[in-house]
Amino acid sequence: MAHDTELTQGRIAIPVWERYTLSVEEAAVYFRIGENKLRRIISENRDADFILWNGNRPQIKRKKFEQLIDHSSLV
Repeated sequence: MAHDTELTQGRIAIPVWERYTLSVEEAAVYFRIGENKLRRIISENRDADFILWNGNRPQIKRKKFEQLIDHSSLV
């Protein structure tokens, strides 16, 4: 097992900066953007390539969203 992971309650804990997708709550903390703002961005861009839908729950594709932010001057 890699040194950056640990076993928590029978599941492997992957550091947030290594995850492919983030929940809205995790993305809010990681990107320092409010949850309500992220949910508004998601609702206005439901088919965007930085969103992966798990049923009705949006997951933020971390690297794709990083690229969006890198090319934006305002969020």
